[in-house]
Amino acid sequence: MRISSRRGTIVFFLCLGVGLVALAIALNVGWIILNWREGVLLFFGIVFFALIIAGMVVNTIFLVRELRRSEQHDSFINAVTHELKTPVASIRLHLETLQRRDVAELQKQEFYRLMLSDADRLTDTVEQVLRAGRAGEKKTGREKAEVDFGQLVRDCMDATRSRHHLQPEALRFQEASNDGNTVRVRGNAEDLRTAVFNVLDNAVKYSGDNVDVRVQLETPDEERIVLRVQDQGVGINPEDVKRIFRRFYRVTHRSMAHVKGTGLGLFIVKAIAQKHGGKVFAESDGEGQGTTIVLELPRSAA
Repeated sequence: MRISSRRGTIVFFLCLGVGLVALAIALNVGWIILNWREGVLLFFGIVFFALIIAGMVVNTIFLVRELRRSEQHDSFINAVTHELKTPVASIRLHLETLQRRDVAELQKQEFYRLMLSDADRLTDTVEQVLRAGRAGEKKTGREKAEVDFGQLVRDCMDATRSRHHLQPEALRFQEASNDGNTVRVRGNAEDLRTAVFNVLDNAVKYSGDNVDVRVQLETPDEERIVLRVQDQGVGINPEDVKRIFRRFYRVTHRSMAHVKGTGLGLFIVKAIAQKHGGKVFAESDGEGQGTTIVLELPRSAA
């Protein structure tokens, strides 16, 4: 209801802005026709008219952007609230059960496992928010070192399989030939691990029930390494390809309505890539055609 209301507000202000611009143009054209012989007045009239139109256009654009940002902020708050509230409610339920009933030892162990899983989920959500806050800083404030990027990608794949309870064949790794040399990147290992894990986690979440993710690590030249993560999931509309790296932005798809998140994962990936002198972008042929996330980083000299 709130989203539809905000969209109605955006449409209203757009129509208002267009109407005001049209009215200003009509008044100015009429004024020019009536005073076309007065050269000086005509010149200043055109200048002031251009300034008024520019101000109205800028004001309308700013207003629409603020409304969209407010809508995304509300969606983020709702998502974070759900991500915090759900595991807390689950932990409380299990603790109340343990307190009020005599539970068999096997079932107790299962409750402990579920509560630890929920605690990990809470920790991940809090860390995502904190990383997003740090991503906006111009300086990382972290020491950089030589990182074996190939091994880091393998570790992140293992962590992703464990988190989503996937079979080994669900995530397939392919490393291009590198003449036996280790693919290294100079950067912060923790930040790079966060970026790779977020890309893999995003690919799995938007793959649906049939997870088939292919991970390719390439070295096209001596200066770059390229990580491609390709899924066979819901895909992305062409107009959303660049937007998915914005803060709070989440792709809406009917079949993926159950997928929860903060909308910060790919924003953090982009920030980390830029701080390491690289870039990240997405490729998709449209809905139902899958998505490929490409992460490019400078290659460290051997």
